[in-house]
Amino acid sequence: MSKPQTLSNHAKFDPSWHFFVVPVLLINVIVAGYYLFRYPGFIGAWVFVVSVALFINSGRMRSYATHLQDRIIRVEERLRLAAILPEPLRSRIGELTDDQLIGLRFASDAELPALVKRALDEKLSRADIKKAVTNWRPDYSRV
Repeated sequence: MSKPQTLSNHAKFDPSWHFFVVPVLLINVIVAGYYLFRYPGFIGAWVFVVSVALFINSGRMRSYATHLQDRIIRVEERLRLAAILPEPLRSRIGELTDDQLIGLRFASDAELPALVKRALDEKLSRADIKKAVTNWRPDYSRV
């Protein structure tokens, strides 16, 4: 990694996905729709339906990976919190929402207890938690 990860640059873009696969599949839907409009018929309708199905399927496959990763992050963060947090915060781990757990992964161990307390007391969102992190703990493995 050439540049340290921060709040402003932590979102991941996969060039082959974002700049090739998605545009090609979207263009395919548009072209199939154009041909269906110009030359109505069963084959044109079928090609259009299949192109829409491929486009939707590609998006779902990507979302399955990110949902699975979020589940893994939740487990990792619960284990990390159990090891780091003092009582009585440790007993409140179950009160954290999934989004809060996912946002907390970027907080360093040193600032984690105070940030967990704030997240619970102020009901901070994932975005608010990430904005509150002062010592960013990078996650370079995001799908």
